[in-house]
Amino acid sequence: MNNIRILIGILGMDQHEVAAVGIAKMLRDNGMEVIYAGCFNTPETILQAAIEEDVDVIGISSHSWEYLYYMPELMEMLQKEASPIPVVVGGSVITAKDKAALGEIGVAAVFGSGTSDAKIIGSIQKLADR
Repeated sequence: MNNIRILIGILGMDQHEVAAVGIAKMLRDNGMEVIYAGCFNTPETILQAAIEEDVDVIGISSHSWEYLYYMPELMEMLQKEASPIPVVVGGSVITAKDKAALGEIGVAAVFGSGTSDAKIIGSIQKLADR
């Protein structure tokens, strides 16, 4: 069985990269193949990288409010592409209201600060059908 492939990226001008790098390392240490897109992405660059890299899951790290602007656009683009790639979002600024809104637009899982590694790993494995 192939390793789960996950793209990790940060949208917009958010440059808070420490958590994304930490999550990427944790996922690698648990057998996943991480494609790290880094900071300053647009929905277009995330979608293009996800398709080119044939990932199983897209992970968006957010530590500013820009996800409120960019996530609807990314989810709409995935729908137009008829892409079955599930999207997860993690970050320290996500409120309960925003978590619900992300779910409404099709985000498969949302992880706030303090979410255990086991929960993140289990959710990604389930979404990737592994």
